[in-house]
Amino acid sequence: MAAGRLISLLATLFLSVSLLLLWFTLLSGITSTSPLRQTYFLRADTSGITGARGISQWTYFRICGIDNTDCGPARPGLPLGDAWATDADNVPRELIGSYGGGTTSYQYWYLWRFGWVFYLIALFFMTCAFLGSWLACLGRLGAGLIATVSSVGLLFLSVAVALMTATFVKTRNAFIADGRNADLGAYGFGFSWGSWAAMFIATVLYCVARRGHASDGVGRTNKRWSGSTFGRRKSSGTAGSRRSWDGRRVKDEYA
Repeated sequence: MAAGRLISLLATLFLSVSLLLLWFTLLSGITSTSPLRQTYFLRADTSGITGARGISQWTYFRICGIDNTDCGPARPGLPLGDAWATDADNVPRELIGSYGGGTTSYQYWYLWRFGWVFYLIALFFMTCAFLGSWLACLGRLGAGLIATVSSVGLLFLSVAVALMTATFVKTRNAFIADGRNADLGAYGFGFSWGSWAAMFIATVLYCVARRGHASDGVGRTNKRWSGSTFGRRKSSGTAGSRRSWDGRRVKDEYA
């Protein structure tokens, strides 16, 4: 199997892993089965806050209780302050504000809002790259096209994961500064950053595959050129021998 094709298949494998981990991230809170039951971005002590659970876990579509149970309604782009009531008491001052129906400060509203949008854009480009990944096995042009689409997907995924990380690390710190227990979700962060790492490797491999296809093409061209040259030399040598033999026979007949 040509090097370019083999590398393209390996890149598609990493792209598949990246998509799988991203779906685990996005579907957190939808069901109570593993590993989605353990997937959340932040768990914090929200006891004593107006309208909040004793323990709140932030997932992609919902705010849930412990082990992603007792979840609120699923909806896209929910505000960070959806865990408590409007103008709630005892919320860390940094987190509450006039956004999201009087539940969230402008900084956390936009941090998580834009992070959510970039996740969706990244998912779109990653899916396009996966559906067209077979083109990367056909030649240099196909590998270059998929490498470009993967690069765009990687760019948006990088921004999404960075914004998610900033949002919930800052939120955790705000809860801790307020004297409350809070910790980041190992599964949520692990799936997100694992998806980014696999996507990065896939993008690099698609770029390498493009060069691999180019090298394969040069090798085939050189082989064809060498074969044709050898054939011409062999033919020339045979013709020369024939002419030489014909010449000697003519001389012998006239001798």
